[in-house]
Amino acid sequence: MITRRSFLTSIGSLAAAPLLARDFGPGAAPVRYPEPDVIALDKAFEKYKIGSAPIERLHTGMYWAEGPAWSGWGQYLVWSDIPNNVQHRWLQDDGEVTTIHKPAGHSNGNTFDREGRQISFEHGNRRVVRYEADNSITVLTDKFDGKPFNAPNDGAVHPDGSVWFTDPGYGSLGNYEGNKGDLLLKEAVYRIDPSGKVEKVTDEIFKPNGFCFSPDYKKVYVAETGATHYPEAPKNIKVWDIDGASLKNGREFASMKMDLNGKEVAGLADGIRCDKDGNIWAGSGWVGEGYDGVQIFSPEGKRIGQIVLPEVCSNVCFGGPRRNRLFMTASRSLYAVHVEAIGAHWC
Repeated sequence: MITRRSFLTSIGSLAAAPLLARDFGPGAAPVRYPEPDVIALDKAFEKYKIGSAPIERLHTGMYWAEGPAWSGWGQYLVWSDIPNNVQHRWLQDDGEVTTIHKPAGHSNGNTFDREGRQISFEHGNRRVVRYEADNSITVLTDKFDGKPFNAPNDGAVHPDGSVWFTDPGYGSLGNYEGNKGDLLLKEAVYRIDPSGKVEKVTDEIFKPNGFCFSPDYKKVYVAETGATHYPEAPKNIKVWDIDGASLKNGREFASMKMDLNGKEVAGLADGIRCDKDGNIWAGSGWVGEGYDGVQIFSPEGKRIGQIVLPEVCSNVCFGGPRRNRLFMTASRSLYAVHVEAIGAHWC
């Protein structure tokens, strides 16, 4: 029997034909289980795929959806629509989508600390902020060495209370996702100590983007997207060992190169998350059909699975009551799928 996937594979270079793209709209025909676009590339991934769990489009209409973060206290998902300068909230109880913050500083990434407070990385204001219980805003940092940040992008909270984040500068390169202006600092990864002191932990990367910790907080993973502006930049995910408040032994964790229909292609990893088993789930794209979506790497950096989406996937996070539902912001839409993996961290 000819399926959509087998037909796309058979026609090779025509695999991105728009007439065959999957329809996720409300009137779309049902898809037969098991979900065809959650793909095991290695036996190690088979235990994470649920045969009766569909990929769902929960919401659409954004211009560039980013920064999904799960509030375990509120049982909701928050994410950014950067160009529209708004943050949305999806409620677990009934799937209702509301506006949680507008304006939102053209925020990109979002996360939550252990007190349930939302932390956002703002492109437009070049700062990292925390939303307090009364919805007031505390600026955690907006400068380093007396200079404004380029455009904080993504980050996470360490159990010691520090906030780590990347600053590649995308939000200052134009007026679509922020405010166009000069990049005054070398692109880097930073750490905000609980005391408020800000330290640069590494600039051994062209443009650090997505960020996550390993389950034991002994490693840091960062997506490299420097190829957008530096031809010599690799298309990969890097990893460092954590040494107190510093990083050491930076190296490639996984390459984004992939064989697709007999041709080597390489897109970019963007937002990343780690599950309890140490696998890295990476939003990825900018290649096309068969590549764009989520790519899953083993703790050793081997690509073991894919979730194929009809849009470029910017970011991911685990959520739901059991942290076993993967939420995916992908260009104009928000998707979700249940998996057997469990998110390593509270957000």
